[in-house]
Amino acid sequence: QVQLVESGGGSVQSGGSLSLSCVASEYTHGVECMGWFRQAPGKEREEVAIRDSRRLVRYAHSVAGRFTISQDIAENTLSLQMNSLKPEDTAMYYCALGHGSLCHSWSYWGQGTQVTVSS
Repeated sequence: QVQLVESGGGSVQSGGSLSLSCVASEYTHGVECMGWFRQAPGKEREEVAIRDSRRLVRYAHSVAGRFTISQDIAENTLSLQMNSLKPEDTAMYYCALGHGSLCHSWSYWGQGTQVTVSS
């Protein structure tokens, strides 16, 4: 059972930056998909940024150009650099491991880290 632990969340003013990290308990080399998701109160969980084993990435339209996903295989770490943060980015952020050529199936989830952006 892979365990994922997120860190780096916090409170920041609009326009600020945060960097999230997700450390996996097992070696992630060969994992097909790794990604970041978020869920705001009263809203459904949404995909934020995905990186697959071919190093292809995709971003939600709402964060493209502001967020950057990266992976350090040697450190079993997935990161999310978030710049130009907006109040609407406020949510609980989760990392996940998954599989499938389109990265639509997710098997392992972290407990989440809270991001709060004030205006």
